[in-house]
Amino acid sequence: MVCVGIDVAKDKHDCCILDSEGTTLVDCFTIPNNMDGFKSLLQTIQDCSQKSDKIKVGLEATGHYSYNILGFLLDNDLPVYVMNPLHTNLYRKSLSLRKTKTDRVDAKTIATMLLSDVDLKSYTDTAYHNEELKSLTRYRFDKVQERAKLKQSVSRLVTILFPELEQLVSSIHGTSIYALLREYPGAKQISEAHLTRLANILVKTSRGHYRKDKATHIRDAARTSIGSVMPAKSLELKHTIKLIQELTSEINEIEDAIRKIMDELKPPILSIPGMGFHSAAMILAEVGDFSNFNSPDKVLAYAGCSPSTYQSGKLTNCYAHMEKRGSRYLRYALYTATKYVCYWNPVFTEYLTKKQAEGKHYNVALSHATKKLVRLIYALQKSGKAYLAVT
Repeated sequence: MVCVGIDVAKDKHDCCILDSEGTTLVDCFTIPNNMDGFKSLLQTIQDCSQKSDKIKVGLEATGHYSYNILGFLLDNDLPVYVMNPLHTNLYRKSLSLRKTKTDRVDAKTIATMLLSDVDLKSYTDTAYHNEELKSLTRYRFDKVQERAKLKQSVSRLVTILFPELEQLVSSIHGTSIYALLREYPGAKQISEAHLTRLANILVKTSRGHYRKDKATHIRDAARTSIGSVMPAKSLELKHTIKLIQELTSEINEIEDAIRKIMDELKPPILSIPGMGFHSAAMILAEVGDFSNFNSPDKVLAYAGCSPSTYQSGKLTNCYAHMEKRGSRYLRYALYTATKYVCYWNPVFTEYLTKKQAEGKHYNVALSHATKKLVRLIYALQKSGKAYLAVT
């Protein structure tokens, strides 16, 4: 066996090659993060191995820094093992009591881990190409979060400029109200606007939901409004609405790209009543290849939803907090999906009600339902069968 440990960085990668006895075949060496460096690494590996040798290449999951070298190694048919940095850090500390951490030491630690009996599974092409879906779902998540903050700013500005408006419409974040505020960003501007113009904006953008009488009510309220006249805030409101509309357009484009991938995958979990399209996409993106997990509990642990365990002596009043390690995106997607599944799926509704009847807080009961949902998702993805076929 030939084990190659790679410590990934932005501009260079430190490598170490060991044989099956733990003997150093090539002491730690550094390659640049470019094609010449990659080819040099491949040549070094080939020089140290024979056709009969089993090769293992290990590196840490370091986000975008490891993506290019990972693709190169997979393209050259080398089995790659992507490790959790937390795992390698703990393993390195177990080898020595000295506080020694360098890139060269990390490279050798990774190679040593490949030799040990640590339960590792090779990174697959499926997981690598799944990065496309992961990039899109995380990008969408960040864009939605950004838009939510901007909507909070709109609410704050409307409270200053025209506080009565919220009582007159179902939501100030509707398309028609945004169109109105973008042209007339404040009670003063609306009060001085021509009624016909106001009515045309509302009727056209709301597709007939708001009519001339609504425009009249809004203008009358604006004329008696306690809202402040602040040109700077009005300008901020116009620009914020413009940013929200641009973000919405970008999010729609991202969702179209996600939908194309999901249409190709046709995942069984979409057959679960209440499972949303976006939650399903994020769950698949974050988990990747389900064959890498031996059980649903491993998926739950990867999401950081497992309870932490603490016991010391006779201490018995330990409260098991959620670990909250691993993928925060997966954790978010699972909890969001669970809420909707518990609403639309009678089996999960009954289960959630049962846990609450036992005296558990809603969030605790929901965490139990999440565990149940993870078991179902795992079963569906492993079997390839739809929900109705399983039940």
